[in-house]
Amino acid sequence: MAGAGGRWVQIRIPEQRADQVKRLAWLVAREPFQKRSWAELGFFLASSALACTAVFLLAALGMAGLALAVVLVGVLVLAGDLRVARGLAGWQRALARRMLGEEISEPEPLSPRPGLFAWLRASLGDRAAWRAVGYFVAKLPLTVFGVWFALSVWLEALSGIASPLLGGGAQARFGLFGRPFDPGNGGSPPGFATHVAIFVSGLVLLLVAPWTMRLVVYLDRGMMQLMLGPGAAASRVRSLEESRSKTLQAASETLRRIERDLHDGTQAQLVALAMRLGQAKEKLDHLGGGDDTAELAAVKRLIDEAHRGAKDAITDLRDLARGIHPPALDTGLENALATLASRSAVPTEVTVSILSRPSPAIEAISYFCAAELLANVAQHSRASRASLTCAQHGPWLRIVVRDNGQGGAALDRLGPSSSGLAGLADRVGAVDGHLSIASPPGGPTAVTVDLPSRS
Repeated sequence: MAGAGGRWVQIRIPEQRADQVKRLAWLVAREPFQKRSWAELGFFLASSALACTAVFLLAALGMAGLALAVVLVGVLVLAGDLRVARGLAGWQRALARRMLGEEISEPEPLSPRPGLFAWLRASLGDRAAWRAVGYFVAKLPLTVFGVWFALSVWLEALSGIASPLLGGGAQARFGLFGRPFDPGNGGSPPGFATHVAIFVSGLVLLLVAPWTMRLVVYLDRGMMQLMLGPGAAASRVRSLEESRSKTLQAASETLRRIERDLHDGTQAQLVALAMRLGQAKEKLDHLGGGDDTAELAAVKRLIDEAHRGAKDAITDLRDLARGIHPPALDTGLENALATLASRSAVPTEVTVSILSRPSPAIEAISYFCAAELLANVAQHSRASRASLTCAQHGPWLRIVVRDNGQGGAALDRLGPSSSGLAGLADRVGAVDGHLSIASPPGGPTAVTVDLPSRS
């Protein structure tokens, strides 16, 4: 490029920026030919038709019900109108699931008590049905906006690209940059340059059309999630029910494990101890006078074995008790976490900042979470160092375990790198807590557990 004074100035675009521009250009160029773009166009047309039909049907039934509201028939029509709205909302969710892959949870089911009046009361107070009515009413202005903003671009693009096939006698619409050709108004037929301009504009609009439709569908997705799914209270109740179910199941499994350990381990050792002591007693009873050195040695050996068995049984019982409630928690969570880190196979740095002592249940959950995370670090991460941080932020307690290992841990991935994380998430969720993982391939890994200080 020529610059001042006849000198040449060369402008270089950084390779990284050039690659970004190429990727963006390729993304825009291929988007009109992607299945997703056509699926969104089809969804808009089908859902708009469904919404218009739903509004017409619901309005007709609603007006009929209001006109007959002085008698019981009108109330029945209004209740039926709301049941129809719930059914149409189910069709809309199915349409979004099949064409967009959008999973919208089913709302809370309608479960009225027996009797006609109980059914009427439940139907007229059905929040999911009223939200469905609100969705279809709100969908009308969105449909009008989508036709003007997105569908018109698709039509302009397709008509512009198809203009060479229309022939000279047909009316070629050039909506953005010109006017329709109308021979009756004394206009002259468009020339070759006009046809080329129409075709090129159609290609340009074809690149733009998928993105305008995506914006409209994005707004519709948000409306469906907000108004066609379960309400906030119902979602909260459902989440609590699932957490409670998982917690009860985990508690039942823990009790079965303790019973199995006691039966197969400690109980068997205590039985063997009793048998050995019984044998020793029989040996002593049969000892007579004289030199019974061999018999005494046998008795001593039996007693030694019984002694070792007793010590093993005591150790197992101590481990079981520690699994139910760690004794280290008796002096507070700070000392318990410090003791836990000191026993870790990976060198671990501990930082604890707790202003007020949490409730015993939160302390126990915090301890077991830290223990499981440090065990995962030692067994699966291949890390050379780790850190354990526990800090209190207002009513919340945050525990963070970091390591410099290989990474790759995830809740939705089966394998050793995510061992125990799903169980921890269930235990944390039972008390309205939250577990998050940042573990890119190659590491490092950081697992954060947020718990309320009071359960």
